[in-house]
Amino acid sequence: MPVSLMGVDIWGRDSEGNKLVFEKGDADGKVLVTDRGPVTTKLGNREETFLPCMLWTDDGEPFAADPRQTLAKVASELAARKLTPVVATELEFYLTDPKKIYATSQRSDRILDEYNMVCIRELERVGPFLDDVYSICEAQGIPADTAISENGEGQFEINLKHVPDAVRAADDAVLFKRAVKACAKHHKLTATFMAKPFADRSGNGLHVHFSMLREEGENIFDRETPRGLSNLEAAVAGCISAMPSCMAAFAPHQNSYRRFAAHSHAPCKIAWGFENRTTALRIPGGPAAASRVEHRVAGADANPYLVIAAILQSALDGLDRKMTPPPPVEGDAYNQDLPMLPTQWRDAVAEFEKAPFDPLLVHAFTKAKEQEMDRFLADISAFEYRSYIDHA
Repeated sequence: MPVSLMGVDIWGRDSEGNKLVFEKGDADGKVLVTDRGPVTTKLGNREETFLPCMLWTDDGEPFAADPRQTLAKVASELAARKLTPVVATELEFYLTDPKKIYATSQRSDRILDEYNMVCIRELERVGPFLDDVYSICEAQGIPADTAISENGEGQFEINLKHVPDAVRAADDAVLFKRAVKACAKHHKLTATFMAKPFADRSGNGLHVHFSMLREEGENIFDRETPRGLSNLEAAVAGCISAMPSCMAAFAPHQNSYRRFAAHSHAPCKIAWGFENRTTALRIPGGPAAASRVEHRVAGADANPYLVIAAILQSALDGLDRKMTPPPPVEGDAYNQDLPMLPTQWRDAVAEFEKAPFDPLLVHAFTKAKEQEMDRFLADISAFEYRSYIDHA
């Protein structure tokens, strides 16, 4: 398949200026099956088999602009240091009426119109849908764990269990999103992982939890030991240092930036803290031997491979350089004088030039995003017409 597919925009078009297209002759690469093997989705009388693949050069080298290859490379670098990342994801999504989701962002048009955060009744109301999601996850080896109703009407979150394989964790997240959307369609609903589908409700996040184990199984972030706390802080410092340059991976679309607002449960400031959900990086409680970092920046619309690769590469850089983070934040980070995340799409894409990825991936990603930004800028919305047509 043409390697330029790694640089198409959100509408599937070649990106202007992407050297993978005409400058390189729009050459082919090899698409080879991943070690995941075929996965099957069965709903009612319909059965579909999906074969996950990744891209290689004709010479058999990993194609550098493939996000899955990018994550695999980071995992290999960690393995060379005899470290195993243990990763879990939390994905939020909305269920809504497919006839109404595109028409308005008002609450009255949700499939569920009650605000009941962490409510058993909300789960019961979509029980058959959830049953199908869990059935597909079991069949595909996706380690689905707890389901909860979230902050928005019709919003849910299903956690995936920690696995000692970063690439598999990203695979699980991608396959989980496919399963949720398939089950929603089967039940005549629409599931969206759009970062901010409704202006007046919570956005959809992709929170990533990670720790690292040595060969003997020791968690290098174990807070019971000074060395463990030092490693934890170094990894946090690496993540903080790279956060601005990786923001476009965490928030890749125009809509992504609507999610970042004060007191929205999405971070706005570059900060970390212990048991503090107002910070970008949270150190959850629990046994010190199970210490981990929760990275809370990415939206559910982001590419899980790029998100996890950015996080682990940043953490590894912090460990290698023995970096020191700023003091942990206590209390409301939104109201404190702290560095801001890049919350404008164009600024984040410009910063992505410094991201810790292969230059070919950075080039292809950046060109696609620049094209998307130009097209959004050229579009005049109905709201813009309503605001100005009679007043200009």
